Amino acid sequence: MNEQNLTVLTEFILMGLTDRPELQSPFFGLFLIIYTVSVVGNLGVIILTKVDPRLQTPMYFFLRHLAFTDLGYSTAVGPKTLVNLVTNQNTIPYNWCATQLAFFILFIISELFILSAMAYDRYVAICNPLLYMIVMSQRVCWVLVAVPYVYSAFLSLIITIKIFMSSFCGHNVIRHFYCDSLPLLNLLCSSSRDIELIILIFSAFNLVSSLVIVLVSYILILMAILRMNSAEGRHKAFSTCGSHLTVVLVLYTTLFFMYLQPQTNHSFDTDKIASVFYTLIIPMLNPMIYSLRNKEVKGALHRLWENLPKLPM
Repeated sequence: MNEQNLTVLTEFILMGLTDRPELQSPFFGLFLIIYTVSVVGNLGVIILTKVDPRLQTPMYFFLRHLAFTDLGYSTAVGPKTLVNLVTNQNTIPYNWCATQLAFFILFIISELFILSAMAYDRYVAICNPLLYMIVMSQRVCWVLVAVPYVYSAFLSLIITIKIFMSSFCGHNVIRHFYCDSLPLLNLLCSSSRDIELIILIFSAFNLVSSLVIVLVSYILILMAILRMNSAEGRHKAFSTCGSHLTVVLVLYTTLFFMYLQPQTNHSFDTDKIASVFYTLIIPMLNPMIYSLRNKEVKGALHRLWENLPKLPM
């Protein structure tokens, strides 16, 4: 074994979003606003759906966990990205890189299946309204979020351990703005075929299986909506579906683009643009799409605002 193979890495260098110094400050200001709005919005959704008694329904239970996963993977990436934009040393310690990758995979996979659970919840609510509270019991709701969390944690550990147990041979420049699996695979000097296969198979399974659940749920919802006699009821149902499908379309398009194309066809500059959408933009948009356009959430915000002066100091 040569001397290079014995090199022990202590840190990685992230290439960041851009190598043009004049763009660093504008990007920092833009992404600071985006991340701040994302944190405030998602924390607001979590707190509001937890404390307001009128929002204790399965739909808002899933919305709370969607906000939690949005907050999770945006926080895994956002703060370090902001630091890199204002410093000249875009380094990340070896263990932090592994931690960032693990948490990012955990939350992004969980989000896919929580979106599927939300689609199923809407199917039951629209197609079987009389049985809704029986079918979507508290126990069922917890199972529908606990299983994705456990599965995602298991898969996250497998991928992270496989990558970081491999040899990097001293190569430590990551052509990305955070530690993602595909750029890290390019640094391995040992064979990465088995890891690539694991990522491809599970990425395909996660994306396709969760998307099938969403599509089947909404096809059944559409059939039920078309049978409705009330124009107001159809409009309300279509509005709910439109919001959910907008987020699903943006998220799944970027993830299919990122993870289901051959590695040889990857352009990491293009991947970085796609990554910005699902790591920073989507977590900011989700609270707006699912909450701010919702009359019940607006009502809860109004009640909370009115009760603030009554709280003991």
